Amino acid sequence: MSDAGRAGESAGRWQECAPTSVDRRRWLLAALALAAASANAASTRRAAATGRPADPPYSKRAEVQHFIERLVDEQSLPRPWLEQVLDSGRYSARVEKLMTPSVTPPPRDWARYRARALDAARLRDALAYRQAHRETLARATGEFGVPAEIVVSIIGIETMFGRVTGTFRTLDALLTLAFDYPRRAVYYREELAHFLVLGHDGRIDVLNQTGSFAGAIGLPQFMPGSIRRYALDYDGDERIDLSRSPADAIGSVANYLHQQGWQRELPVIFNATTDASIAERLGHGISAVQTWAEVAELGVRIDGYLPPDTRVLLLDLPFVRNDGSTGVEYRLGTANLATILHYNRSYFYAAAVAEFADALTHSISLSIDQ
Repeated sequence: MSDAGRAGESAGRWQECAPTSVDRRRWLLAALALAAASANAASTRRAAATGRPADPPYSKRAEVQHFIERLVDEQSLPRPWLEQVLDSGRYSARVEKLMTPSVTPPPRDWARYRARALDAARLRDALAYRQAHRETLARATGEFGVPAEIVVSIIGIETMFGRVTGTFRTLDALLTLAFDYPRRAVYYREELAHFLVLGHDGRIDVLNQTGSFAGAIGLPQFMPGSIRRYALDYDGDERIDLSRSPADAIGSVANYLHQQGWQRELPVIFNATTDASIAERLGHGISAVQTWAEVAELGVRIDGYLPPDTRVLLLDLPFVRNDGSTGVEYRLGTANLATILHYNRSYFYAAAVAEFADALTHSISLSIDQ
């Protein structure tokens, strides 16, 4: 999931890793040795081409040694296995470039984002996806209370229903961001640790798993920490596969939102009327903390009804008009919208998911009526 903003679980609460079979460990160690040799050879070739010294294997760096010590002590992961895995990883300049904010970023434009996320083709695909997986979606709604349209919208916006899940090797992306990208090194070292635990547990192929440049994996783009906490075997095959199992993806997304506090039957979002001074006063958080009564007293208006004690938050969505001038739309979200913001902290993303789900619901209603 565009889960890059979610904090990693503390190491002290990590689950113990199940042992892998002897045959699998022997095969993996052989594969790791080959991958590490390949990574070292690539580093040597880069050095020859650039005239710079070859990069040392990751495990030889002091900060990586401290990281390894932590995993050995807290998770009882074997040092040789860790060193071989990490030495098979490669620094990715492309990952670092894609993660680095632009010096002159373009203006935030809700209209452009919305047009890209809520196009007609994606809506048609969403209708087909909902129909194809209607039984699984109904089961997830019954179990977790999350509407099928919300789950479908998230998977559709994240990866176009699994067609665009990312081609970056996850180990390389996480290593680069954990040890060569200081802006978010603490977060990414936690995610790398979760990834290694999953790998040693046999739940992820650490050498071949691919995903986004930010390290997110599968149809719902879960980060490794979210996989450990929220991912489910929802198709009953005794393994979790977010890359190839729509059922696992559907159940995992619904479980994630449920665990974040999704409330059954609570509305998600309203169009709101307010101004920048009130929006600034209310802040720019991702949790619903003020009551609707408190927000309404400031002068905010919505296109619907909410009980006065409903917890809400305000979203500002700046956009650029055709003539180059700018404006702002506002939305009022409930605690359910806040669960989507915990999935992805972007106001644009959360508003798009809610609007896409509404459009999907409306389209389904039209097809039933006709």
